[in-house]
Amino acid sequence: MTRDVPICPLCGRPIPPEAQQSLHHLTPKLRGGKGGPTVLLHQICHNEIHATLTEAELARDYNTIAALRAHPRIAKFTAWVAKRPPGFHSKTPGPRRRR
Repeated sequence: MTRDVPICPLCGRPIPPEAQQSLHHLTPKLRGGKGGPTVLLHQICHNEIHATLTEAELARDYNTIAALRAHPRIAKFTAWVAKRPPGFHSKTPGPRRRR
């Protein structure tokens, strides 16, 4: 891998060009984050965030990478996915969050 391959701030794995990826708004757009800071994540990492937390929780308590990584379910997920290859993707397991 070359040094210009971005690193996922959630799981710490490289994000190669062929990997599914997306931008995450640290504060949800619908909660005042439109035009705010974004981070590039693996799609699987992004899916886990939104499967775990509501928009209100993201805006109120989990609007930094450090806060996201400290959440128990996300911490368990990142420990698991960190052992997978950089381009790994699968459906997000478990129940969706309450809306």
